[in-house]
Amino acid sequence: QVQLQESGGGLVQAGGSLTLSCADSGRTFNSYAMGWFRQAPGKEREFVAGISRDGISRYYTDSMKGRFTISRDNAKNTVYLQMNSLKPEDTAVYYCAATIKVVPSRFDYEYSNWGQGTQVTVSS
Repeated sequence: QVQLQESGGGLVQAGGSLTLSCADSGRTFNSYAMGWFRQAPGKEREFVAGISRDGISRYYTDSMKGRFTISRDNAKNTVYLQMNSLKPEDTAVYYCAATIKVVPSRFDYEYSNWGQGTQVTVSS
């Protein structure tokens, strides 16, 4: 069972950077592929990035490709989301999630465990 806790959100100016972390307090972190999702006010939750169990395969939504980087450290039970060149439209609550699937899905219903979310606000 994974128990996820995000951190690293905050207020940043457009063009700035933030790194989000998601730590798992359970003991089976490397059994799960991991994903980052976000939800802006009035919008549906959307897939941001995903990473395979071993960290080798990474997936991104096209609009984030090149600006965001997902990584994981299985020794630390932590997944990261490095966000560069942030835009006001990146403002959202960011969630990490775990899936038992080998390949991280773009669909939130395929994730069984979620963190509580961390707010990212990008000012113009």
